[in-house]
Amino acid sequence: MPMFQPSKNGGFDGHILDLHTAVKDGVLGGGDGKFLVVVTDEKKKLDLKEMISELELPEIPSVFICPISLEPMQDPVTLCTGQTYERSNILKWFNIGHCTCPTTMQELWDDLVTPNKTLHQLIYTWFSQKYVLMKKRSEDVQGRAIEILGTLRKAKGKAKVHALSELKQVVMAHAIAKKTVVDEGGVFVISSLLSPFTSHAVGSEAIAILVNLELDSDSKAGLMQPARVSLMVDMLNDGSIETKINCARLIGRLVEEKGFRAELVSSHSLLVGLMRLVKDRRRRNGVSPALTLLKSVSVHKQVRNLLVRIGAVPQLVDVLPCLDVECLESALFVLDSLCLESVGRIALKDSVNTIPHTVRLLMKVSEKCTNYAISILWSVCKLASEECSSLAVEVGLAAKLLLVIQSGCDPALKQRSAELLKLCSLHYSDSMFISKCKLTRTIQ
Repeated sequence: MPMFQPSKNGGFDGHILDLHTAVKDGVLGGGDGKFLVVVTDEKKKLDLKEMISELELPEIPSVFICPISLEPMQDPVTLCTGQTYERSNILKWFNIGHCTCPTTMQELWDDLVTPNKTLHQLIYTWFSQKYVLMKKRSEDVQGRAIEILGTLRKAKGKAKVHALSELKQVVMAHAIAKKTVVDEGGVFVISSLLSPFTSHAVGSEAIAILVNLELDSDSKAGLMQPARVSLMVDMLNDGSIETKINCARLIGRLVEEKGFRAELVSSHSLLVGLMRLVKDRRRRNGVSPALTLLKSVSVHKQVRNLLVRIGAVPQLVDVLPCLDVECLESALFVLDSLCLESVGRIALKDSVNTIPHTVRLLMKVSEKCTNYAISILWSVCKLASEECSSLAVEVGLAAKLLLVIQSGCDPALKQRSAELLKLCSLHYSDSMFISKCKLTRTIQ
């Protein structure tokens, strides 16, 4: 339950004395003098604590809020000063030795607390209204989701696209609809629509729904069929930006599943499609899901070799200055993974921006980025020590490494930095190298 936020009309500063005043002033029923009386059988009486915890309301009347906890009261009691608090909160106040009213700081002449039954009834009635309406809406949403699923099982052509589109809107708008679709076998129904002959109109709507659902292992296993993954890859290349993002996210969830086969993502078309998303300067919302998926698949050797062959190394290096922290960590992880392959190390060495871009990131973004960057620089400088070490030192690597060594970073990172610094020093005289370690040109 969120903490209290004042209502738009200013809320209430005093205490409501009776139900008539509450209705008249708009605490119940929106201020038009009408309010729903919730009549319940005593055995079926709604639990106030349960209602408060289940309802997520942006605005709650201030008169219902305990001044101590700033949360709705369940057992309001009034002090001799006329101020009302949640019973458990005011008793804690007394138990730690206070003899004052927390709101006014007046000294209490009577420490008795009186149950505020009128306010309790107001609170109970108000939350009951909201709770009953929420449950009614939930039932309506569930019924609509089930109805659309029934239509989907029989629909063909444009009717199928329309049903999927409507189901997508319901699922994206209501959490209860997501659970209903899963419970009613909707995942199987929607997954079965994905085949080599599925139109992109149907496929894009189906994937937009699936990516918003909780998928169990059996559901993921069904989606990992080669024909279905192939369709997702096709749409990742040819669909709208929204469809491309959904395909990347859905494939990413499948990759995380135990038993996923690397050959399913060892696809030239998939990797090219992901790199297009990464490089798209006009629509940046696809960069994060694309890099997240590349990070997941780059643990596979065949994928790493394929990434190098499609020219991903210079492309990833060139976008590094444009990425935010989360995307930077993913991109550097991929580049560091490519260093495991000899062709990857050579590609990084041959990329003109590898050294300047990675040196610039040291101690500037996050410790994780610094770790990946130093690992990449180590691989490149180790491969062509004289050529690459000299270039790295010229763009400020030595001074940056000294900063890492003197910082509070992980000891293993410091050790790797010291080893890289030693490697770079081999091609300079002591005095020359010391001059290169000055910070004048590197802290930018």
